[in-house]
Amino acid sequence: MDVLEAMKKEMLRRKLSHRTITSYLFYVRKFFVFCKKDPKKFSKIDIRDFLDKYVERESAGSSINVVHNALRFMMEEVLRKSMKLNIRYSKTPKHLPVCLNKDEVKRLIGVIGNDKHRLLVSLMYGAGLRVSEVVRLKPADIDLDAGVGWVRHGKGDKDRPFILPECLKEELKNVLDDHKVYLFLGNNRAHLSSRSVQEIVKQAAKKAGITKKVHPHTLRHSFATHLLESGVDVIAVQALLGHNEVRTTMVYLHAAKPKLLSIRSPLDPL
Repeated sequence: MDVLEAMKKEMLRRKLSHRTITSYLFYVRKFFVFCKKDPKKFSKIDIRDFLDKYVERESAGSSINVVHNALRFMMEEVLRKSMKLNIRYSKTPKHLPVCLNKDEVKRLIGVIGNDKHRLLVSLMYGAGLRVSEVVRLKPADIDLDAGVGWVRHGKGDKDRPFILPECLKEELKNVLDDHKVYLFLGNNRAHLSSRSVQEIVKQAAKKAGITKKVHPHTLRHSFATHLLESGVDVIAVQALLGHNEVRTTMVYLHAAKPKLLSIRSPLDPL
């Protein structure tokens, strides 16, 4: 049995993300190099030895846990072997997401001279879109009359609606009238690459004099934080972000906490 091929097919069947599939296969290949034996003879001791070696080189708990999960998937879901290892790794330190304040967002967008790039960045912030989602938007995904757009096959292979900022509708209409395959075209009629968007945001932040470490996902962080600061319910924000669990969205409450704590108690005016 080709273990890697069988593992890939099983992950695709379960609709795991492309990123997860790539990571799992990468670490399993490394394990094969480390443990030169027939996969049928893999044991929990082999797994433990490999993980111990990996821990010596890696300090990030999150990376080590990905390796552990990849090997456990191979053992339990492909080779049908038990892999109950009582191993605990340090958790990744929790850091609050980097967010821009509203003035910084305005400055960031304002320095972008290219109309297409400015619209793209505005949409990422205004709708809370991931970079992989915004570059794949097609004209059919935008409904200007309803004031809504649709992410097709987003994270977890799910569709979800997103809000269209009123101030962007005219610009979007002009883009839609061009009858393009994608809203934001790169070379050879393919969509703009994620790397290109990263560079657009990086250069805009530098030009705007923003010293924070800004990347495309910072706009999504800022979208969520600003909604919570303005009083939008966390469940509504969860739906707009496309999070499976509300606890994923709750991290933005911590980022918004300083603003929330400045709200006066309703008891005070009585």
